[in-house]
Amino acid sequence: MRALLVVNPAATTTSARTRDVLIHALASEMKLEAVTTEYRGHARDLGRRAADSDDIELVVALGGDGTVNEVVNGLLHKGPDPDRLPRLAVVPGGSTNVFARALGLPNDAVEATGAILDALARRSERTVGLGLAGGTPGTEDESVPSRWFTFCAGFGFDAGVVGRVEQQRERGKRSTHALYVRQVVRQFLQEPHRRHGVITLDRPGEDPVKGLVLSIVCNTSPWSYLGNRALYASPRASFDTALDVLGLTSLSPSAVARYATQLLTSTPDRGPHGRHAASLHDLTDFTLHSKAPLPFQMDGDHLGVRTSVTFTGVRRALRVIV
Repeated sequence: MRALLVVNPAATTTSARTRDVLIHALASEMKLEAVTTEYRGHARDLGRRAADSDDIELVVALGGDGTVNEVVNGLLHKGPDPDRLPRLAVVPGGSTNVFARALGLPNDAVEATGAILDALARRSERTVGLGLAGGTPGTEDESVPSRWFTFCAGFGFDAGVVGRVEQQRERGKRSTHALYVRQVVRQFLQEPHRRHGVITLDRPGEDPVKGLVLSIVCNTSPWSYLGNRALYASPRASFDTALDVLGLTSLSPSAVARYATQLLTSTPDRGPHGRHAASLHDLTDFTLHSKAPLPFQMDGDHLGVRTSVTFTGVRRALRVIV
């Protein structure tokens, strides 16, 4: 088997020595080309190269969720074709690794590599669905190119938190769970629309859902992790269905306390709920509009501000090794 290993040298939880050990372990079982990323978007370019090749059968992403997202967008640059495209394997190297953990892989890079090699020996794989988000026709964002996401997207409050975390990391702060908690508090204190939401969700054949302050789009469950604690924003979300949405119409202090507690104590059977919470399951096509420009994120990557985003849930988009 010929495989391409995409290595993010800035991955927060793997050292250079660990990466060398993993490369040797993988190279012992396949014809491996290892490439270290050198710039933002490099992993996407490598995924594109693999998709266009005639002989690469497997792409291994060694890094965090951002690296995985880039590789996936490169692989699917001409659209999903799971029977033709190389398979994807993920070795978690980031701070949270939601996609890898949602697939059931260990959150340790060495253990995950062993699990991937075992899965390859057993020919164990699955085909997962993905989300696609792009500009909405007829709006000022219609020229924004479409982009795939593996586990979540956010429009509004949570995307603002992601943007704040990225700013802190650019200033040299480490990506820790404490950093995220601090930025959640700061975003709440400065959120201008927390009592009167400006987001509307439109979907074909249904009444619009208006007045959302926060909108989280999930392609799988859990939505994220706080340390080893899984957080279930949309417990029914799955790689085997389309997209789920959790929307909140209020972020008053009492509502924040209620829904934060529900999220921290959420389970695979129960997520945030109540009169200010809207939970929608298995949506194939919908659009989120805002009366004001709001921050937007996909797979934990802040993508600036938007006023409208159109989403598509695509079942059976990519084969992954599990």
